[in-house]
Amino acid sequence: MRWADLLVLLPAAPYRLAAFPFAALFHHLCASGRLSLTARYIFLLAGGCLLAATAMGSYAVLLFIPAVGSVLVLLSISPARAHTWVFALQMSWQTLCHLGLSSQELDPQDARPAIALSAIMLLTQKATSLALDIHEGLVPLQLGQGLLRRALPLCSYLLFFPALLGGPLCSFSRFRAQAESSGALPWPLRAAGRRCLCALALQGLRAGLAGGLAGRQGCAGLGCLPRVWARALLLRLAYYLHWVLDEALLEVAGFGPEAGQGDLSIRDLWTLETTHRLAVFARTWNKSTSRWLRRLVFQRCPAQPLLATFAFSAWWHGLRPGQVFGFLCWAVMVEADYRIHAFLSARATSQGVKLLYRGTTWVFTQLIVAYILVAVETESFSTLCLLWTSCNSILPLAYGFALLLLLFAKKPKQN
Repeated sequence: MRWADLLVLLPAAPYRLAAFPFAALFHHLCASGRLSLTARYIFLLAGGCLLAATAMGSYAVLLFIPAVGSVLVLLSISPARAHTWVFALQMSWQTLCHLGLSSQELDPQDARPAIALSAIMLLTQKATSLALDIHEGLVPLQLGQGLLRRALPLCSYLLFFPALLGGPLCSFSRFRAQAESSGALPWPLRAAGRRCLCALALQGLRAGLAGGLAGRQGCAGLGCLPRVWARALLLRLAYYLHWVLDEALLEVAGFGPEAGQGDLSIRDLWTLETTHRLAVFARTWNKSTSRWLRRLVFQRCPAQPLLATFAFSAWWHGLRPGQVFGFLCWAVMVEADYRIHAFLSARATSQGVKLLYRGTTWVFTQLIVAYILVAVETESFSTLCLLWTSCNSILPLAYGFALLLLLFAKKPKQN
């Protein structure tokens, strides 16, 4: 097993692993009653600042500025306007960081800018989620307390170290409840151990697949389809490994997600790899981010919410050409998926036809997901052009053409 591959693909992995002892120490101190609630907030915040400085170096300043700015906005702006101001602050700063760092000639071996950008994206999730909770009255601010006493829980939530570099989004209310009760519940060592074993298995699969692909030569024509699919499978395994490590760290610290609220469970993994519906894959992939996008964009957009959600996702991810194309293509494919399956499922009546329908659409879903993932991860515009002109574009184009035909025929969309 080549652990160097893991560190190249997941640059923050060593810092996550280094945070495990501190997460266990935090849970032990809480269980032994040695930390008051204020001390717990300080421990989590100080650990986040230390982890950011270690993993990002001087780029940690790019994370601290919007975090402090969002807290000041939340404490000084009325709840009715809090979400608008926090959203504008976070997305403006995040966009400037994406554009500024991408325009510089950085050392490709230096992982600190990528780690900082990833942490800023997670900060945007938490800050906008908190602002929405305050806007909707779900989180009342304690106006009778001093400024520092009100700011400490907010800063701790935005920068607490178990979720600084990754992990599913949790609400501020759940964070506060878990901070208050941390140590009261048994240490979830078994759950964290299961996730670590799952991470080992995923890395073993990834290393084996990477070794098998390394010995293969170039491809041409339709023969490139399996190669692109295998490359996308490598990317999916890397994401699965990333999510499992994140949730294991949260479990050790006592901040594990609720059942069904994490980014990846065994049921989610089975769904992602076996579903024949692209729309189901989109809802299950990175579940906490999907729920955040649904709440932030989809439910609040009066027109074309699906397209607006994927367009905002491209903006949030950084607006590289591959990301813009990949997410907009994903939106079109999901819309086509709804209409194509509504059309085909009504005509698949016999058992044999249903099996053929499910098997064929599963293959199509796998290939389209592979196409989208490879596009999103493409760094240069020239490489993206090569993907456009390859045989891999045939199936997405066919789905787009089918969507146009079904729209022209005015078939009802399946909800």
